[in-house]
Amino acid sequence: MPSKMTQGGGDEIVSILAIGDVVGNPGRRAIRTFLPELCQQYELDFVIANGENAAGGFGLTTETAHELMDAGVDVITSGNHIWAQKEIIPHLEGQLPIIRPLNYPPGVPGKGYLTIGPMMVVNLMGTTFMNNFDCPFRTMDKLLAEKEGKSPVIVVDFHAEATSEKVALGRYLDGRVSAVLGTHTHVGTIDSQILPKGTAYVTDIGMTGPEDSVIGDDTESVIQRFLTKMPHHLTVGKGKGILNAIMVRIIAATGRATEIQRICLRAEK
Repeated sequence: MPSKMTQGGGDEIVSILAIGDVVGNPGRRAIRTFLPELCQQYELDFVIANGENAAGGFGLTTETAHELMDAGVDVITSGNHIWAQKEIIPHLEGQLPIIRPLNYPPGVPGKGYLTIGPMMVVNLMGTTFMNNFDCPFRTMDKLLAEKEGKSPVIVVDFHAEATSEKVALGRYLDGRVSAVLGTHTHVGTIDSQILPKGTAYVTDIGMTGPEDSVIGDDTESVIQRFLTKMPHHLTVGKGKGILNAIMVRIIAATGRATEIQRICLRAEK
C-alpha cells in the first residue's frame, strides 16, 4: 500500500484523521461522502478507521475492507469483533492494511501494529468488562522497547469498554506515543486534549454509522431486548449517517502532538 507520508524532519507536521467505529453500510456511505472533502480541508497525510463492525454491523469482509480503502482509509483497526466474518481471517496475515489488537495471546492470526514511513499504528484491547486479554499496558511497554527510535509518530487505537482504563492508558503512555484514541463504545466523549507530555488523547472517538439507532443497531429491536430480556436479532439501523472522527497534528521529528480536533458530520440523506 502506498503511503502519502515520507520520512521527514525539522518542523514537518503530520496530519492524521482517526475515524470511529464504522457500522454497516450507513457508516461506509458516510466515509465515502465525507472523507474526500476532509482530506482536502485538513490536508491529511494519513487516515485510520476502526472497521470491526463495517460488514453488516458485525465484523469485516474483504469487500468492505476494500471499500474503506478505496474511499481513502490507509489502515483499518479492529477489536473483539474482528473474527466475526471468517473470510477475513486468512487476510490478516497478508498484505491488506488491517490490524487486530496486539494483546491477543501469542499464535493468534494477524498483526497488532503496522509501520508505514515514519508512522506506526497500534491496536490494543482493554481488559476491564472485556475478555481476558494480555495486559495492554505491559504489551505496549514491550513493543516500545523493541521499536525504540524506529517510529517517532505512534498512534494507538485503544478498543476498550471502561473509561477509567482508557484514561489510565493515555496517562501511562503520555510522552511515549503521539496519540491514544479510544474506540468500542460508539459514543463520542468530550475530553479530547493534549496531555502534559505531548500525547493527543480522547476516551472515545464515537461511531460512524446510522444516527437514528442505538449505537448503530435498529432502535426498536434494542428497546425490545431491554424490555423483555429476551434475545432479539439485531440489525444495523437505517437512515442518515453520521461520521465521528478525531484529527490530530503531530510533529514528525519528535512525535509530539500539537493539535487535536473532534469532527462530527451528519449526512443530509
